[in-house]
Formats: sequence, C-alpha cells, structure tokens
Amino acid sequence: MNLREKPFYLDDTQLQWVEDTFAGLNDRQKAGQLFCVLGDLYGEEELLAMAEDSYVGGILFRPCGIDTLVDRNAAFDRVAAVPILKAANLEEGGDGAITDGRRFASQMQVAATGDVRWAERLGLQCARAAEVAGINLTFSPVADIDLNFRNPITNTRTYGSDPTVVAQFSTAYMKAVQSCGVATCAKHFPGDGVDYRDQHLHPTVNSLSTVTWEQSYGKVYRSLIDNGVLCVMAAHILQPSWSRQINPLLRDEDVLPASLSRELMTNLLREHLGFEGLVLVDATIMGGFTQRMKRRDAIPAAVEAGGDMLIFNTDFKEDLSFIMEALADGRLSHQRLDEAVRRILALKAHLRLYEPHRGQAKRALPVSEWIRKCAERSVTLVKNRENRLPLTRENTKSVRLIMLGSDETPEGKLSKMLSAEFEKRGIPVCLFDPKTAHMTGVGAIEAGRVDLYAANCQTRSDQTTVRLFWDGKFALDLPRFLMDVPSIFVSFANPYHLQDVPGIKTYINAYTPTQAVVKAVVAKLCGEQKFLGKSPVDPFCELYDTQL
Repeated sequence: MNLREKPFYLDDTQLQWVEDTFAGLNDRQKAGQLFCVLGDLYGEEELLAMAEDSYVGGILFRPCGIDTLVDRNAAFDRVAAVPILKAANLEEGGDGAITDGRRFASQMQVAATGDVRWAERLGLQCARAAEVAGINLTFSPVADIDLNFRNPITNTRTYGSDPTVVAQFSTAYMKAVQSCGVATCAKHFPGDGVDYRDQHLHPTVNSLSTVTWEQSYGKVYRSLIDNGVLCVMAAHILQPSWSRQINPLLRDEDVLPASLSRELMTNLLREHLGFEGLVLVDATIMGGFTQRMKRRDAIPAAVEAGGDMLIFNTDFKEDLSFIMEALADGRLSHQRLDEAVRRILALKAHLRLYEPHRGQAKRALPVSEWIRKCAERSVTLVKNRENRLPLTRENTKSVRLIMLGSDETPEGKLSKMLSAEFEKRGIPVCLFDPKTAHMTGVGAIEAGRVDLYAANCQTRSDQTTVRLFWDGKFALDLPRFLMDVPSIFVSFANPYHLQDVPGIKTYINAYTPTQAVVKAVVAKLCGEQKFLGKSPVDPFCELYDTQL
C-alpha cells in the first residue's frame, strides 16, 4: 500500500498527518474509525459522544433541511478528535443530501441524452450541493448495468444496459465530483442488475461467467479505477464464477456476497483489478448482510475479508464490541485493522479534512438551465405506431389524464403539473378517478378525447418488483379501449412499462418525475420540440407483442 500513488497521491504533509494521527490511536479508537453510522438512528448527545469518545469514522444523515444538516455537521467538527467523513447519496442531484436541494436527473435520463457531458454536469451539480451541505463523500455513482429489466432496484438509477456507456458516464461523473474535492464511492461491486431481486432484502447473485463479467462489470470498474475513483462499495451480491475460480475448494454454501468475501474484495477487487482506494461495505443493516452469518462473526469477518469501513449499524456499541472481541481472539488481525485505518485516514488526508474550512469561492453553475436542457434532450419516443402526434387544439378536444403509481413529487403533484402545461396550450384536462367512475361502453367516449396515461412507479429499496398495479375496482384505469380512443402512455420513472401495456401504440419514456421533464414531455407531445432521447435500455423487454 503506497499512499503516494493512485488514488490518494498524498504529499509529505498529508502522509505525516496520516502517520501522526495513526500513532495517536489505540485499538478501540482505530475500531471506531471503521464505522460510518446512520445519524438518524441516534440522539444528538449519543452521536457527539461517538465522534468524541469512540472516534467514529463517518456519518450519513437522511436528507433534511440545509440549516439542520449544516448545524449537525458543524457540531461533529467541533468535537471530533479525527475529522469525520460526512456522506450522502448524491446520485441524482442535491436532493440526495438536503430536502431543499434540486433533483437534476436520474442517471438513466442523463444517459438518454447520448452525451457524456451531461454526466459531468450532473457530477458538478452534486459536488456543489455537497459543498453547500458540508458533505465530503458521496455514495455514487451507481456503476451497475441494467441487464435484467425485472430488477426492482437498478433500473433508472443506472446509466443503462451497455457496459461501454455505463463505464463512460460513470467515469465522467466521478471525475467531475472528485475535481471539486468530494470523494466518490462507486457501487455496487461486483455489480447489480443481473439478478431480478433486491440485495437490500437478502443476498443476490451476479451469475455471469468470469469472461462475461470482465467484458461488462470488469470494464466499468477498470475504467473507474484507472481514472482514480477513491472508494468502491462492496455489496451483498455473490459472484460465484469468480469466487470459485479464485478458490476452487469453495463449497456452494461457502460462496459469500462481496461484503463478506475475501475472494471478491481482496483477490478480485484489490489484486486482480488493482484498486488501492477505500473499500466500503454496503449497509450492514440490510438483509443481504445479516442473513449469511451471526452478526458477532459477520462484522469482523467483513473487515478481515478486505472491507475498510462498515456502513451503518443495527447497534453501534454492540458492533464495536464485536470488533474488539475479534481482535482479542484473533478472528480479526491487527494487520488488517491497521491497513483499513490507514486507508481511512489517507482518504481524509487526500480531502484535507484536517485543514480549517477556508470558505472557497463557489463556482457559478447554470443549474436550472442544465436541468431544462437535459430534460429536452433525454425524453424518448419509444413507440409511435399511429402517428397521433402532435396534439393540438384542433385535433384534441380534451385530455383524460389517468395517473398510475404516485402522484406526488418533491416539486408538487405530477397531475397538476401536466394539467397546467396542457391548459396553457388551450387543451382542457380531466383527471380520471377510478374510485368514482363506472364501467361504460365505447359509446360514452367523447369525440376528440385523448387518454394520457402518466406512470410514476419509482424504484426504491426493499420492494420486490416495479410493475403497474391496476385499481381494484374492475381495473377501470386500464387502457381497455385503446383501439377506440387515442391512447398515449408516458412513464416518468421506469423504462419498462410496455411489458404491462403492450398494446399501447404511442409510448414515451421520460425517466425522472421533475417539473422540467413534465414541461419537455408536453412540449414534445404538442409538436413544439422534437424527441431527441435515445433509450439506454431495451424498453420492449425482449417481448414479441410490445413491439407491434
């Protein structure tokens, strides 16, 4: 481990700080550095004690108001004996850290522009939000490849299904963020998006062969590592082909997720791919971590296998005691502990967290303009079999708006934003409510009506599928008469809804439910803008009928 080389590139002053700080830590204080805690789980006094007495290494708060977050971070800085890594999930914009931050775009929306410069702009906007909020580490980019359209967690969080595109866009984002003095952490190694299940709930499997993995996820991680990514997050995902190639004696039951696997964290990531930065173990509160070993064994095992920092705890004091017990009985070596702590300190030195905040001048960024232009360049016309567009006052007497999924967004109700945009153009909108509607025949369809289905079914952790679920009252929100009334489907959060509405002839993917995207969608539907987006995935889900 040469801290003067990639990715830390420490100078003499930084190296001296690392060695001086390391020399001043006892084993319990070193153990405290291994943990990045979830601040929302603890009271203020307990959190400050973690920084002052237990030497906790990092913290993440769920998004809250900017003033609240700044005050919390400042309180840590005042008491911490060793500077704290302050983390956030800045995947799509400032809203990953602060509730009053701007959501720029999902990664898939950025990829749909076909222009890697938009990944750089996303990175710059995320770095600006981090600077304002006092964040120095972001758990992004999502470097996964969306190979399985049934996966409920990757989806629009990724840059798509093409490994080359994912590598280019992930690397561009990473370089932009790190150029601003904020560390990035690429996730979720060895790669999510193959399995159709969620590793938050239980360990999942990247089932690719070693050759195919090298050509896909290996390409992505090599690009990030070669270009200096500072951190990689080891996930609760198995990669049996690599595990067995590295250790042919492994039994099936001994193949472990990366978060617990020496074969994947040390042999594959460090030795084979040459990564010398910080390895963070994905949240240890997840079922993917907790279900493979007793916790007393799993916490130290993750570090011994190659993890440098553990994200989140079910109980911090308990987990800290498990580290100390394992040090005492030899299950965790002092060598591995010291190596992990030196890397944690090296990251802090690289970021110069030991220096007083100097209030550097902020570079002006045209964020609102970028958000608008990214929306205009990304909205994708997937299917247009009937040539019903554009919608005008002459050919559209009214729009019946059928909302699917959530109507709520941080910027307001999606239905209100859509209605306002159509009504600006003189096209009245009627919001359909299946609860008060009744089954009718086709004779009740008003002349000149267009049915617009707007879906906002977002991916999130701890769910098993992202599909359309129709209303329980005869599925009255179903596009039942799409052969009798012009029907348009717009998805604002999931590119794969054609699997549930294969008969729809006009289908649009918009990727992110923001006001800028809504404006772009309606402008394109009304012929004021061209559709410019290119799908980063197969929206037809390899199904015959979706393409008709």
